[in-house]
Amino acid sequence: MQEERVSTQTNLSIAAAALLSFIGILTETSLNVTFTTMTHEFGLPLSTIQLLTSGYLLMVTIVMSTSAFLLKRFDTRPLFRCAVVVSIVGTVLCCLPLDYWLLLLARLLQAAATGISTPLLIHAILSLVPISRRGTYIGLANMVTSFAPALGPTYGGLINHYFSWRIIFVLTLPLLVIAWILGETNLRLKAKGADESFDGIGLVLLSLFMVSFTQIFDQIGVNGGWSYRVGIAIGASVLLLGLFVWRCLNAKWPLLDLRLLCKPIVALRGVNYAVLQFINIGSSFLLPVFAENLLGIDSLTAGLMLLPGSLLGAFIAPLVGKVYDRRGPTLVLLISNSSLLVGAVALWFMTDKASVVLLALLYMFLRAGFNFGYGNTMSDASKFVPVERQTNFNSLFNVLQQYAGSLGTSVLSSSLSLSEAHFPDDIKVASIDGGENAFALLIGLSVVALVLTLVSVRIRKHQPVQMHSVGE
Repeated sequence: MQEERVSTQTNLSIAAAALLSFIGILTETSLNVTFTTMTHEFGLPLSTIQLLTSGYLLMVTIVMSTSAFLLKRFDTRPLFRCAVVVSIVGTVLCCLPLDYWLLLLARLLQAAATGISTPLLIHAILSLVPISRRGTYIGLANMVTSFAPALGPTYGGLINHYFSWRIIFVLTLPLLVIAWILGETNLRLKAKGADESFDGIGLVLLSLFMVSFTQIFDQIGVNGGWSYRVGIAIGASVLLLGLFVWRCLNAKWPLLDLRLLCKPIVALRGVNYAVLQFINIGSSFLLPVFAENLLGIDSLTAGLMLLPGSLLGAFIAPLVGKVYDRRGPTLVLLISNSSLLVGAVALWFMTDKASVVLLALLYMFLRAGFNFGYGNTMSDASKFVPVERQTNFNSLFNVLQQYAGSLGTSVLSSSLSLSEAHFPDDIKVASIDGGENAFALLIGLSVVALVLTLVSVRIRKHQPVQMHSVGE
């Protein structure tokens, strides 16, 4: 059928945004295996060093929250150009011998670029790819962005082991130039909805909420448990969340269209999407640090440990997208959430018996489960959103998954830091205790995701799919 064809220009447009997103995710996951080195180099605790990941993800989330407005107000090419320039500036700064706080600032610039490119990637797919091929293309996009975590820990471990972690950034500069060329020559989507105003108040409230909520777990890790600062962070988070929800439900042009979640199937898929990303990013942070502390391995070995699982996940992402296009969501999502539950339970049971091979095998199980559900969860939810609200949907789901990833890093980091505070003289005992607590949390979240999927099977039958044509 003619409408099934996707042009070369569309494919190259998607490739440009995918490459920029790939670089952002590559550098994020590359640094996870270098944190032990950085704690010695900068003389700072893990709870502070991990801000290079959780702070990065938090900035990505904040920028993504503005994507609905940006994609409606500005054409894709100047948006993409801005993202590339900001990414190059941040990358060059990361290559320089900066102190920790200037390095964190440079990482936040890179995060801002990723916060633009990732929604732009999904926006191009939702706008230009026929709905009958949406699962396949989102699967392909997830394959590209999953290949970054596949390479990230190994790439970062290799560079850190033989050279310096700063070379991680040096080698990405040529890829940024290639992405810029592809975007300049192929991105052509025009802006729609230029009459909308920007919800600055909503952005401030969301940013303050995310920072204060993340501070709960950071302060727990720093103080070794409860403190008055934790209580203040909890109170501020509740207040700010309430104000933000009220703002989104009452503003004419809200920062995030939370009313989309009033449709039960979209809400269920949104929570499932966030849980998947929490487990994915959280485990990719936790396992290398856990293995380095418990088993005494170096960053290169820790990175190689995650490589088989990440490669497996990247390989199956487009394949399960095709399964979804042909068979629907039930099978792939049940396999996804069941696999995550089994993998998390196995990690919890085997914490004190961990080895590099065992952790590599269990991570393969987790990554396979994640990739069975990740792209298909968003693909399925998008079919229940009308075409005129697809940009709002894209922004909302990207914010959910990115902030979930930031929380995954902060929460699991605080689990390790809390155990280290309780067992300061024995890093191995602390690692086992912190690992068991973290894996128990992953079990709980996996149960929640599986239950939500089972509930959605019945609800989905009574929800009308918002079918619409997609054109170039």
